[in-house]
Amino acid sequence: MQVPLIRLQCGVNSYDWGKKGQASAAAKFASATPADDFSIQEDRPYAELWMGTHPSNPSRDVTTGRTLLDLVQDNQALLASSVAARYKKALPFLFKVLSINKALSIQAHPNKKLAEQLHAKDPKNYPDDNHKPEMAIAITPFEGLCGFRPLGEIAHFLETVPALRQLIGEDKAKEFIDTVKGDPDSESEEDKSRNKKALQKVFAAVMSSSEADMTAATSTLVESASSAGADFAGGGVSATPGSILAELVTRLHGAFGPDYGLFVFFFLNYVTLQPGEALFLRADDIHAYLSGDIIECMASSDNVVRAGLTPKFKDVDTLVNMLTYNYAPINEQKMEPREYPYVSLNRTAYSSGSESMLYDPPIDEFSVVRTVLKDDGSKATFDPLDGPSIIICTAGKGKISVGPTVKEIKEGYVYFVGATAECVLESEGEKGDEFITFRAFCEVEDHSNGA
Repeated sequence: MQVPLIRLQCGVNSYDWGKKGQASAAAKFASATPADDFSIQEDRPYAELWMGTHPSNPSRDVTTGRTLLDLVQDNQALLASSVAARYKKALPFLFKVLSINKALSIQAHPNKKLAEQLHAKDPKNYPDDNHKPEMAIAITPFEGLCGFRPLGEIAHFLETVPALRQLIGEDKAKEFIDTVKGDPDSESEEDKSRNKKALQKVFAAVMSSSEADMTAATSTLVESASSAGADFAGGGVSATPGSILAELVTRLHGAFGPDYGLFVFFFLNYVTLQPGEALFLRADDIHAYLSGDIIECMASSDNVVRAGLTPKFKDVDTLVNMLTYNYAPINEQKMEPREYPYVSLNRTAYSSGSESMLYDPPIDEFSVVRTVLKDDGSKATFDPLDGPSIIICTAGKGKISVGPTVKEIKEGYVYFVGATAECVLESEGEKGDEFITFRAFCEVEDHSNGA
């Protein structure tokens, strides 16, 4: 019988947007588990650490070198029969660490039906037939773009950013502003439908404009941002002051030159997260990450529909047509974690700050628990799960045990824990230290909501 605690060697992907060398958390965590084919190069960007069974970059047992996919397919008990039956004998989630130095593409992930269609039509650019809802939890301070802004804010930018109005066209800009006037709190379903169509129309106008028109508008935009400073875009809006908008224009232009993304971000919520704060992104939600290190968990898929801020394959028509065009303040996209009910915390006299918090998005494939143990000897004992899980340590050091098996765990160490195994984490830090772990898991019978 396979011992249900397996230390993993996880691969790191190098993309241009990643942080370089030791500055990348993804690279540092990867280097914690020695591999013959990996050493950190200070001039190389390291973007993503992948933890899971996805064939594009599968994790491996450090002892045997076998892939985690092989291990769970040979021993379905590691997944639990219910999970194996539902999710094709593989992990239903892909767990990642992202280290972001410059913006990722303006993008969205297709829903299940669209993913199947795109994969059948273009398997090179859409390698999976699965949807990809995802959750991001900050490890370091993070900034990104997420979902469409309240329509009044978009109207404000159409009125105060001449370059944006120039690109869309005066008539279309005025039509949008006139359409969305009124109290958004009193919107009927008919109003929402009308407003979404109006939003799609102006967004499509940006994305369908010619390269020449976009380049000309970019010159106007960058000049305005450079000269106006805090007064840029009419001083901005309460959620995004003009000074931040001006800095974003300058930064993104410096990284990408003339680009449609410089105009798209006026439509999107700008968000910052502190460590432990989180976002959930449904399928067909538009977003882009700008900077920081995050834990990311998603349904097991590598499908991305891109439309800007990237040298990679763009599929503008698909993006414009797939989006939900839901609009709301950014606070409605943030996730509020709650105490995880299936853990016993044995706190020392000095560790009152220890906690185990559950991030539970409204999907079946995954949930994540963030556990912080303070000081030496603090312990978290987790009830058995009827499903698989992966644990990564992002700070501190301690021990992890499953039954009689006890192993060291410290920053960058990654473990797979098989189904039905009680798992114990114990801190071995000094007074004031924090031992921080993230655990992604799946159960077909919901164990995450306390029911």
